[in-house]
Amino acid sequence: MIPDINFFDFVLYHTSMNGEVYNVTLAALLKFIFILALSVVAARVLTVYLRRSLQERVSKDVLEAVIKLLYYGTLGVVFISILPLIGLDPSGLLLAGGVAGIVIGFASQNIVGNLVSGFFLMIERPIKIGDQVDVNGISGYVSDIRVISTLVRTYDGLLVRIPNEQVFTTNITNLVGHPVRRFEYTVGIRYSDDADAAIRIIKDLIDNEPFALQNPAPSVFVNDLGDSSVNISVRVWAPVSEWFGLKTRLLWIIKKTLEENGIEVPFPQRVLHFETGAKKGQQVIEELNEAEEIENVLNHEERTLY
Repeated sequence: MIPDINFFDFVLYHTSMNGEVYNVTLAALLKFIFILALSVVAARVLTVYLRRSLQERVSKDVLEAVIKLLYYGTLGVVFISILPLIGLDPSGLLLAGGVAGIVIGFASQNIVGNLVSGFFLMIERPIKIGDQVDVNGISGYVSDIRVISTLVRTYDGLLVRIPNEQVFTTNITNLVGHPVRRFEYTVGIRYSDDADAAIRIIKDLIDNEPFALQNPAPSVFVNDLGDSSVNISVRVWAPVSEWFGLKTRLLWIIKKTLEENGIEVPFPQRVLHFETGAKKGQQVIEELNEAEEIENVLNHEERTLY
């Protein structure tokens, strides 16, 4: 059955545009919806094509920013250009939108601040998608940089949404922003052990590690004379991609190798010196006996209470 052509000419409402009365028909409304839906599909197809074509040529964060700008820009241009189909004057709408934007801007300053901060984040690029960062005490991987917020996946697997204004105005620690990174150990040995031999062994172990950089050079030195040990500082530079693995592996290798060479990590200990002489010895014994008697009385009272 062929629909009646006059049915699509049914006037839904009247509007004034450019000083003239304009009739908005059902056909015009359907045409508006069809063009808008078609533009959405076309914009999605274009973004998918660009993502596949440029993913190996452009960094992921730049590619995502370009795709988002192209997608929303295309929809915005198409939407404004087809407004006359439903009897809306784009110039009047833009003027009203400008006034409404000012009002909304005062009413929602945080959202506007997040929008502006997101724009500057995409331009300045202090962080990129995939970077390991610490933002205001939240550490993890940057999953996405959106228009209003930034998504960070923590090391525990939690997805945290941080407003862009907070990201842009707070201190950002980019853990992989520099190609190399340093880690440090404090290795304690006994006072009776040979510190020079321990330093030589540790340096040899570092030299045998392929990912331990020689420029900047590692440093191993006696840093502190502690209460129970001679503390040796070990500072090693490594590529950011191998930093964590080398840090977790090398410390245990150092401990085992030192023990194999008779150099041990001491337990915390304290040496007590008693004054010589019969009077001091007798005083210490009396104090110990008095403390023992007090403890026995307390234990007896505790048993009596129960």
